[in-house]
Amino acid sequence: MSSPATCRLAELEEQLAAQRQAIARFEAALWEGGFNDRLLASYQAAWRRLEALIAASATADRRHGFVLVIPVADSPRQLQACLASLLELCAAYGYGGRDAQGRWRKVSVLLADDSADPAVLAENRSLAETFAARGLRIRYFGPAEQTALLDRLADLDLAPIVGVHARPGFSHKGQAMMRNIAYLKLAEICAEEAEALGGPPLFYTLDADQTFEVKVATATGDAEVAALSFFHRLDEIFRDPGVRVLTGKVVGDPPVSPAVMAGNFLDDVIGFLAEMARTEPGRPYPRHIASTRGSGEAAYHDMADLFGFKASGETYRFRCGLAGTPDNAACFADFARRLNRFFHGEHPTRVTYYRHDGSGVVPARTVYTGNYVFRPEALDWFIPYAPLRLRMSGPSMGRLLKAELGAGFVSANLPMLHRRTLEATGQSEFRPGVVDRDAWVDLSDEFERQFHGDVLLFAMEHLTALGYPAATLTAAVAGEALDVSREDLRRRYADKQGAILERLARLESLLAEPEHWWNRDAADAAALACFHTFAANIRRNFGPDSPCQARLDDPGHRADWRRRQVAAILGLLAQRGTWLEALSRLQAGR
Repeated sequence: MSSPATCRLAELEEQLAAQRQAIARFEAALWEGGFNDRLLASYQAAWRRLEALIAASATADRRHGFVLVIPVADSPRQLQACLASLLELCAAYGYGGRDAQGRWRKVSVLLADDSADPAVLAENRSLAETFAARGLRIRYFGPAEQTALLDRLADLDLAPIVGVHARPGFSHKGQAMMRNIAYLKLAEICAEEAEALGGPPLFYTLDADQTFEVKVATATGDAEVAALSFFHRLDEIFRDPGVRVLTGKVVGDPPVSPAVMAGNFLDDVIGFLAEMARTEPGRPYPRHIASTRGSGEAAYHDMADLFGFKASGETYRFRCGLAGTPDNAACFADFARRLNRFFHGEHPTRVTYYRHDGSGVVPARTVYTGNYVFRPEALDWFIPYAPLRLRMSGPSMGRLLKAELGAGFVSANLPMLHRRTLEATGQSEFRPGVVDRDAWVDLSDEFERQFHGDVLLFAMEHLTALGYPAATLTAAVAGEALDVSREDLRRRYADKQGAILERLARLESLLAEPEHWWNRDAADAAALACFHTFAANIRRNFGPDSPCQARLDDPGHRADWRRRQVAAILGLLAQRGTWLEALSRLQAGR
């Protein structure tokens, strides 16, 4: 006869299995035919019921714990929203439960502060304390703590990995270098975190302008919902010992620069104005049906074909978010107010929505540095070429991981919600590379970093095919790959510039047509001025005399970029050796 304890254990296992089946049924119903918001609360409750059953078990909970790495630079409002969403995720799904002090057992945060403003540094530290009191275990890692850590490694040449930065400020290092410094901290605290989390740790790095939500299209408009149990899903995936690095993506605002989105956005602005010209200002604005088309296909990118996506050529409609039944004039003004947000990385017409497909993991080739997870064993990979401060560092890193890890590098449909701008200002809290003064926008720095990031990325495609990073390259081979990539991309950028200017001429013609209603009523003057300002900024950054274009073609700039990129490519092997020595020391407590 079985003992009572054995019977209870068998009964609990049956309950756990039944609850997992119930969750699967809820999940299928939640996404059947689209998002069914009325089922979300029940779906979340089903996960919490599972957690209650796990807590009732006499078996220790050895599931994965998560150390979330959040770099932040002078963005306290976005950081607050990010931490609040993390707390809400924990409460909604209950992963790991709480300890006796009310803290979530399986979650901790390493807050890597790269801010320059002393007031913001103090505010971020205060936010860490506030959320710690609300149940998150947070370790604040500010400039003083960062320099103290690096001083212990002063005899190692880490400059090609973490850069050289003025002290005492030690700020605005950029996301890649800040992450690399944070990864050194992870090496130091890994054993401590494993004990505190009660299970093998996973390192989960994200951006402060993201939240643990997804954007979905509903019959009544867009919604942003905590509809994914990130930690449960990641724990399940990493039970496969072959998975070393996993990347998610983002929904909401695009992860790329306006430097590569202007063409398709102009198409949408022209489409909007043409539609408005055919109607009257006082008529109700049409409620365009929410659509997920283009989500997952980089519909926001002017050169999506470079990444294997087929551009549809379709115009996307502006979905006016004003309450009630606004008329055309009101939505004309609403769109006008949103135009400047484009230069801060928001795409007002091509929003990426979440699509639930029930898929598992698939092979990956791109790292989304704002949403990827890795085992401690994968700490041997820092973000390469970080001191170049290029955009597209994640895709370049992804090509290297694909070459070295193969099937150990995967992607899953676990996107985070990305918000580039604050609703109150229409601008990013902090966005290096974009100058915005009195509606005068200069994208030169970001434009240049985007272009040369693209050059490096597609050179990497060629070099990894030659066996890099395992194979040793010559400067001639690396330089030739960069030259071929640059020549092709410069032609593509020039073609896009020409297409943008053609579209801009069409836009300016629509705006100037005397018969169009926005030129007849003084009440529309302010909105019309926003459209003209937008057009002027497009011309300033994409026109024939644009400083953005001039910097790409300047011989001195071009030679300097080539020299630094070749040096970075050739230096990677030695840098990895130095990095491994740094990890070894920190893990040993030296």
